[in-house]
Amino acid sequence: MINQPTLPIFQWSVRVYYEDTDAGGVVYHSQYLNFMERARTEWLRSLGFEQTALRDSENILFVVHSMQMIFKKSAKFDDILLVETQLMELRRGSFVCTQKIIRQGALLIQAQVKIACVNAVTFKPTGIPTQIKCKMESI
Repeated sequence: MINQPTLPIFQWSVRVYYEDTDAGGVVYHSQYLNFMERARTEWLRSLGFEQTALRDSENILFVVHSMQMIFKKSAKFDDILLVETQLMELRRGSFVCTQKIIRQGALLIQAQVKIACVNAVTFKPTGIPTQIKCKMESI
């Protein structure tokens, strides 16, 4: 378990493009999943772990196990959004993070995401490699 009150928040910025929106210029609900996925990838990268390298050298993948989302407000074409990722719980073969999508200080989306570590060939659950857990625990 992680000590929650002192956890750092990773922030990643994204601009909303026309392709992310409907005819009215409002972001499609499913596009928020893409924004959060990219932020988690960048968070792992900031810790020193490239997902392709983890697949090739460690034979693991991180996959979404489950997610709970609350939609509060919509983003629109050309908005600049801040996607925050904060590790909340770390277990042997999974971790949970909270993600928020914010526009100019206003919370648009809040999600809790459980990520499982799986074998890259069999897709069966496996433990998170020690070096990754140590890095996550030290943040």
